[in-house]
Amino acid sequence: MSDLLARDRRHLWHPYTQMRTAPPPLPIVRGEGVYLYTDDGRRVLDGISSWWVNIHGHSHPKLNEALARQARELEHVLFAGCTHRPAIELAEQLVALLPPGLTRIFYSDNGSTAVEVALKMAAQYWWNRGDSQRRVFVALHHAYHGDTFGAMSVSEASIFTEPFAPWLFPVRRAHAPYCYRCPLGLTRPSCQISCLNDLERILQEEGERVAAVIVEPMLQGAGGMIVWPAEFLAGVRRLCDRFGTLLIADEVLTGFGRTGRMFACEHAGVRPDILCLSKAITGGYLPLGVTATTEDVYEAFLSEDRRKTFFHGHSYTANPLACAVAIASLEIFRTEGTLARVAALERQLRARLEPLRDLPHVGDVRVIGGVGILELVRDKRTKSAEGYLDRVGPMLAAEFLRRGLLLRPLGNVLYFMPPYVITESEAEWALDQITEVLTAWRWPSE
Repeated sequence: MSDLLARDRRHLWHPYTQMRTAPPPLPIVRGEGVYLYTDDGRRVLDGISSWWVNIHGHSHPKLNEALARQARELEHVLFAGCTHRPAIELAEQLVALLPPGLTRIFYSDNGSTAVEVALKMAAQYWWNRGDSQRRVFVALHHAYHGDTFGAMSVSEASIFTEPFAPWLFPVRRAHAPYCYRCPLGLTRPSCQISCLNDLERILQEEGERVAAVIVEPMLQGAGGMIVWPAEFLAGVRRLCDRFGTLLIADEVLTGFGRTGRMFACEHAGVRPDILCLSKAITGGYLPLGVTATTEDVYEAFLSEDRRKTFFHGHSYTANPLACAVAIASLEIFRTEGTLARVAALERQLRARLEPLRDLPHVGDVRVIGGVGILELVRDKRTKSAEGYLDRVGPMLAAEFLRRGLLLRPLGNVLYFMPPYVITESEAEWALDQITEVLTAWRWPSE
């Protein structure tokens, strides 16, 4: 055991890790491009963008310089009663990129807090307007919105949330467009997005008690990497308009090019009332959350009555270092053809992954933007699998790591989500590993 691992074992408790049974963590000493390097000199391709955050590659020179330059000027200052250039400039650039009408930026620390801010913002929006009966949130099945209590409440009830169920607030849940496992037993495109009727039914039943509908547009992440038809998202917006409620788009995963558009809402031409961002916003360098909203929502908090203030904030809100790196990341989008790279990667993923559909344990193949997804099943006829706790995930992860590829399956759902800077040959190598492993793979016996 290396010295780093021995010291790690003495004190550290890793996230989403069963510390009794998990293999030792990888001791990473540096990163460059799409590669991570271990303390014993191994090179590992980062096939999950270090939990979906790294988009421009590790140790990007422009991001390094932006961080160092800002550190020499201002490392941090409280954001209640103070402001600074990086926060202002980032807000200006975000507003120029976001769907038109999202003109107000509220900073926080990460994806979960961006969602918490959105939920509180929606709830208090109605309270400030004197409409205190709007206390119901509507979310979708298979949703994952984060690990704080509000975010867990609007996420699908699962092993992630089970111990905390007594403390979570009740939420109405509607069907998601999980086409491979359609809740209505229909098929695309003849289904006419009938799963949307469930949301319509709930909004009719709840009427003017609904504060907001929250969705992960186009790609539901930790709930199974579920890719949507754009028509479903457009239909959600129409229903929110029809029933007069707010729409929250959680783009913590999908924002900044992951689905092939700068923001996933663009696929359907939709503008939510509140939009959450984090993960890739700083290119994977530093934690930063953003909750963007409209003038209508913002103005509901303007009052001589201080009780209508949005009493929410974090110690590191709008950290100048994080904002400066986020600005540099947006500059890379403008100057390095980032979205064109994602489009090329999407074509490569489709060409290489679609043929794997014929393998005995590949139930479904899904591709959107820079994300390639393989849903593995024990039996293709019954689509049987054990979900997140399925042991095929850790078994496959170990085999890929042995080959020098870092993947972290969501149980029986294997996905490849590399930094956008991955070259065609690097992606080919990774896809070769996936093809070889799955071609030889046999589902473990009971």
